[in-house]
Amino acid sequence: MSRVLITGGGGFLGSHVAEALAARDDVELVVTADLRPGTPRDGIIDETLDVTDPAAIAPMLRKHRIDTVVHLAAIVNPGRDVALEYRVDVTGSANVLAACVEADVRRIVVSSSGAAYGYHADNPDWIEEDQPLRGNDAFPYARHKRLVEEMLAEYRTAHPELEQVVFRIGTILGPSVRNQITALWDGRRILRIAGSDSPFVFVWVDDVAAAMIRAATDGPPGIFNVAGDGRMTVPEIAARLRKPELVVPAGVLAAGLRIGRTLRLTEHGPEKVPFLRYRPVLANGRLKSEFGYTPRRTTAEAFEEYLRTHPAVAGEGRAAE
Repeated sequence: MSRVLITGGGGFLGSHVAEALAARDDVELVVTADLRPGTPRDGIIDETLDVTDPAAIAPMLRKHRIDTVVHLAAIVNPGRDVALEYRVDVTGSANVLAACVEADVRRIVVSSSGAAYGYHADNPDWIEEDQPLRGNDAFPYARHKRLVEEMLAEYRTAHPELEQVVFRIGTILGPSVRNQITALWDGRRILRIAGSDSPFVFVWVDDVAAAMIRAATDGPPGIFNVAGDGRMTVPEIAARLRKPELVVPAGVLAAGLRIGRTLRLTEHGPEKVPFLRYRPVLANGRLKSEFGYTPRRTTAEAFEEYLRTHPAVAGEGRAAE
């Protein structure tokens, strides 16, 4: 009988995970811990917790006799306040790990990202879990994910008693998702960098939640990419949306972003060019064969479900299909 605490439990993914865990017979207690208490739900205790406060976490773990932590606390839309992102993502993760060891937690489940691999021209066509982590220093989100994973590796050596399940997750889509990636599809034209198909791997939020639930209960420890089968390139996305492509050379886009940020016309800078140009494409074979979970929706099916729940995104005549 697991007793689970979810950091970031008030978010869209944390809420999914909490409700599903609370419905399981092998879970005795579910605590959601976030900056603001969530909406009261049957079988779930809501606590206020700031992961950047190192003194607050271990007492809460001991108070509820937690044996499993699902660590989801993160900045939802990165790129606006790098110092805050570092405090939450990196310092917050360090605080949670230290508290887990102090409070004798048995297992921690961590939501990492494919961004930890980095956005590089020499990325393999399909990235497996044994690839080196090269999260770009110029792109804070990728750098922070890499730093957290380096910290996790140190804990696996120093504290093997704390089991780890680390999920490197692709682009999550869901009914309420709006972020810098989905914003690429909102305009009349779909941005494409010349010479690059920029393939994406998508995963529907329910599949991520289901993997998290298995990780918090009867799943094996380990490191796993989490993504739907297959991938979608920018030309395929544009065709599905019935929108023309806006093809821009990488150097022109970088210069435009540099000028735009200088003039405060955009918060994005030239570091976003590799983010768009060299997408890490996650292979999910280990998730299926070793972890024992096969996503219900493929990348293409997750995208279709996104369009169904966001009909205004599709071009004329496509949303009704």
